[in-house]
Amino acid sequence: MGKMFEAMLPQHEAFIRKQRIFFVGSAPLQADGHVNISPKGYDVLRIFSPTEVAYLDVTGSGNETSAHVLENGRITFMFAAFEGPPMILRLYGTGSVVLPGTPEWEALAPHFTLYPGTRQIVCAKVHAVKTSCGFSVPFFDYAGERDTLLKWAENKADDEITDYRRTKNAASMDGLPTPIGIGLGVRP
Repeated sequence: MGKMFEAMLPQHEAFIRKQRIFFVGSAPLQADGHVNISPKGYDVLRIFSPTEVAYLDVTGSGNETSAHVLENGRITFMFAAFEGPPMILRLYGTGSVVLPGTPEWEALAPHFTLYPGTRQIVCAKVHAVKTSCGFSVPFFDYAGERDTLLKWAENKADDEITDYRRTKNAASMDGLPTPIGIGLGVRP
């Protein structure tokens, strides 16, 4: 049975820092809306306090988390041990999105490596931490990061990435606006 905490303990933070992948979950309020779970790689997650985390988000084919967080703030992070002792750790929180060019961006961006295609920083105030056994999670060997997304972004001009975001990142699959879409003047 899992254990609940109000904030991350030092051992939770140490566990999170060892993980090479994490998952972000979010959902719209509408009952028939789609729950989204996104895997995140690269060195993009930062722990700012026992109740504050953020990750650098790079341009991808969707922008569901951003739309859901804008609509209702709910966000969950999941970390699973694929090597070493078994464990699953979840962070439950309230999220927000920080876009380039804002004062918040100027404060947060220096904490991250800004990868090609960087589009936003997703922040979360954590109100619950839950650990569970992870006994059935298989072992996997880490072979390295994929560079496909970074190469894609490196080979695009700024206006091409803006156009891509306008068509692919301005709204969720359920039609909810994203902060990027609003900033680009796109209305779903």
